Amino acid sequence: MKLSITHQERYSRGELILRTLFGWIYIAIPHGFLLGIVGIWYAIIEFVKFWIVLFTGRFPESMFTFQLGYQNWSQRVTASLSNLVDGYPAFFPKGTSDTVKLEIARPEKVSQGLVLVRVLFGAIYVGIPHGICLFGRLIATGVLQFLAWWAVLFTGRYPERWHAFNVGTQRWIARISMYLGYFTDTYPPFSGKE
Repeated sequence: MKLSITHQERYSRGELILRTLFGWIYIAIPHGFLLGIVGIWYAIIEFVKFWIVLFTGRFPESMFTFQLGYQNWSQRVTASLSNLVDGYPAFFPKGTSDTVKLEIARPEKVSQGLVLVRVLFGAIYVGIPHGICLFGRLIATGVLQFLAWWAVLFTGRYPERWHAFNVGTQRWIARISMYLGYFTDTYPPFSGKE
């Protein structure tokens, strides 16, 4: 899995202030509403996909494409609202972005045994250990986002190491989602590194 969010040389102070004051109106509400509506279809596909993968060991290509597109859309919105990128996020699973990309190869075969283990015990062996580690990291990410907001406001630059750390947090969460969603059988590492 590869999640890349491009670090820009310069960030727009005007967009930063606009997102801070009104981002919930013009980004969060329309995208959140549509992500919720399309998310119902995502959940239905997730249920059907579970049974298909359980009995065949295959992840149907059309389901994979749709769900990966949905995940990309969610990443675009999160990156924008987190001030990691400027610009307005594209709508819907078929939308694209030059600055935010989530890529993963469709698995040829998915472990049917791991499917059951993930459904029955995923919260225990993935959720608890990653949740504990991510708790501290999310606090650090929040602090860096706050500090980066001021850095962008006064200098127009997002410190590159802070950006890499915050993208790493988003990458770590995406890896957990990809693992629990049968996109990969590789257990997610306790790291946000590429």
